[in-house]
Amino acid sequence: MKKWSMLLMAIITAMAFAPAAFAQGGTGGVGEGHSALWIAAAFGMGIAAFGCGLAQGRIGAAALEGIARNPGAAKNIFTPMLLSLAFVETLVLFTFLMIILKVK
Repeated sequence: MKKWSMLLMAIITAMAFAPAAFAQGGTGGVGEGHSALWIAAAFGMGIAAFGCGLAQGRIGAAALEGIARNPGAAKNIFTPMLLSLAFVETLVLFTFLMIILKVK
């Protein structure tokens, strides 16, 4: 029952705010001819963030599996794991930097 009431509230909220969103003029927002560029930038950032999250999850799982198999190697596994997480995180940061530089 709670699931259906939450769905109903979401639909009512969307119906309440939709007319105001669609009532804007055609020139508002990002400007002429740049909407596809902004959409592509958003998809690129989303793909980079998805890949980063997936990779970081796998890195963490592999490190914890290695520590679980050999608890004495925790010190030797921890530093490469942190370096790997930092290298993977730079993917999202570089993507964000490219979006800022290319999309004006």
